[in-house]
Amino acid sequence: MTPAPAPRTPGAARAVPGAPARRKDAPRRRAWHRRALAAAATSVLLAAGTTALAAPQAGAAPALAARVDNPYAGAKAYVNPEWSAKAAAEPGGSAISNQPTGVWLDRIAAINGAAGKMGLRAHLDKALEQGAGVIQVVVYNLPGRDCSALASNGELGATEIDKYRTQFIDPIASIMGDAKYANLRIVTVVEIDSLPNLITNVSGRPTAVPACDTMKANGNYVNGIAYALNKLGAIPNVYNYIDVGHHGWLGWDDNFGPTADLLAQTARASGSMANVAGFISNTANYGALKEPYFTINDSVNGTSVRQSKWVDWNRYVDELSYAQAFRQRLVQAGFDSGVGMLIDTSRNGWGGANRPGGPGATTNVDTYVNGGRIDRRIHLGNWCNQSGAGLGERPKVAPESGIDAYVWMKPPGESDGSSKEIPNEEGKGFDRMCDPTYTGNPRNNHNMSGALPDAPLSGHWFSAQFQELLRNAYPALP
Repeated sequence: MTPAPAPRTPGAARAVPGAPARRKDAPRRRAWHRRALAAAATSVLLAAGTTALAAPQAGAAPALAARVDNPYAGAKAYVNPEWSAKAAAEPGGSAISNQPTGVWLDRIAAINGAAGKMGLRAHLDKALEQGAGVIQVVVYNLPGRDCSALASNGELGATEIDKYRTQFIDPIASIMGDAKYANLRIVTVVEIDSLPNLITNVSGRPTAVPACDTMKANGNYVNGIAYALNKLGAIPNVYNYIDVGHHGWLGWDDNFGPTADLLAQTARASGSMANVAGFISNTANYGALKEPYFTINDSVNGTSVRQSKWVDWNRYVDELSYAQAFRQRLVQAGFDSGVGMLIDTSRNGWGGANRPGGPGATTNVDTYVNGGRIDRRIHLGNWCNQSGAGLGERPKVAPESGIDAYVWMKPPGESDGSSKEIPNEEGKGFDRMCDPTYTGNPRNNHNMSGALPDAPLSGHWFSAQFQELLRNAYPALP
């Protein structure tokens, strides 16, 4: 949810090559599950290919406990009944209310259930009851959380690393490690919107924020995530995925490689890079999965699309090309050559009446890009409750080379942040990027924020946003 960096100028940094094609059935070399792969090979191969993440059927047998190449393959995904009920209660919501979404643990109280909501154990028990083979859990409560965006600040202060370890991660690990869940694959998305801030929003960058300088200096982002990876990675049926931002945040040369190296450093600090099963891009963001009407290699009258105001010297124009290239860069940083990626497609469909039907006019590079881009945000750095957004690709297993799954990690209909200041006990601040009238942010060149009005606190149900996502879904809903 962090905004894009300030406008760029071309530099001398070498281009990062795109990811080469990777066979979906290529053997992965993670030492810690070679034997398990042999045992599970038959079921994995049978599940290979482009398969929808099916809603679980009651009474279905859970997946085998053997460690697998892709935790989504051959497994029915857990449908959160709390989100499903809210979605089904909305006009038209029953069309998607059976889709799997992420379960967010964004404060200590959420572990046992806050404000009458289900806790972690209740979700895991319900997953067993559904006959699900995989459940998705977002672990999100770092000290000094999300140092560059007030709407997603958390309950822990910058120095409360011990509280994070003992009162947040340890109880989560204890519950997930219960033998009754050994046959359930648990995908954990560990602390989104954190490590990239230590690259892009610290001193020396035009987007520097004092709170991010603090978190870089005290090391509690790296230490906290390393601890989480270690504790959760020790559980055989847990699959840790780390956030890699999105192309509109890290797609520039000076962000791309340094972030991959920091991720590798953090994984090593956890005790083993094998504690990381994969990575996720576009979590709770809006970057288009694919831009069908222009590529980064296009030019207009001899001018590269990289020089357009929208692309602004970025190396990538959409999430798929970015995720595939970032995967390759992570391998260069030392991660396993078969490491997989997830892409959150919950809100990046950009369908509806405003979706372009072809390339833009070739008057100049800006008319070409702006006329043909399906991402209709006012600025690539806008991230809060975006007007015009729509549901994207439905959750799907192994849809592209190097991609483990398309997922809906951010539950559609849950707010990114409040559009006005709302006193609360969740530690969440008011970020003006969630105010539809705000034009004061230099990071998006003082453009409008593009946010919907009357939004509640982040994570709270936002009916107007849900309806917006339904209207603008792409692929369109039946």
